[in-house]
Amino acid sequence: MDSLRTRFAMATAGRPLPLILAAAAAAVVLLVAVVLAAGQASGSEAEAPAVRVVPTAAAPTPALVHVSGAVRHPGLVALPAGSRIIDAITAAGGPTGAADQSGVNLAARVADGQQVVVPKRGAPSAAASGSTAGTGGPATVSLGSATAAQLETLPRIGPALAARIIAYRDAHGGFSSVDQLSEVGGIGPKTLAGLRDLVVP
Repeated sequence: MDSLRTRFAMATAGRPLPLILAAAAAAVVLLVAVVLAAGQASGSEAEAPAVRVVPTAAAPTPALVHVSGAVRHPGLVALPAGSRIIDAITAAGGPTGAADQSGVNLAARVADGQQVVVPKRGAPSAAASGSTAGTGGPATVSLGSATAAQLETLPRIGPALAARIIAYRDAHGGFSSVDQLSEVGGIGPKTLAGLRDLVVP
């Protein structure tokens, strides 16, 4: 026992006890600071939100439609893709008090470059189809808004063929050109040639 006391006394000889305790406390504080800094760094990495890039689709090209007849503001209107004739009439200020919308297929989709004519009450049936009269020539029927009865006024067009034209119009969002009639079953080159000057898209 005396030997151990002697060794301890020799090891601590010349070293003040407060200095030894201060060094030990500084070491503990430094260790705690290192541990806390490491925990904060790992927490920041875990909380960093993931960034996901979502591709944006190109905006569809609007359809330019000519609305005329018994509407408040006739002229050209630009409509989003997939719009219907009722949207074109609304964009033109809506129908006037004299408009006869029963002769227009309001649910038909419009096509770019199409003309929509809203007839007045008492107008001839050809005009009621959403048609426009050429200078010095016969009235033309609008394929985009004509009813079955109005299509049947055309040469070589009966009830069955009129129904096919309307079914094609509804399935394809209207007609963008008269030549599309050749895609309707039962309309051949001869029939198309006879209709070319009598109809508009």
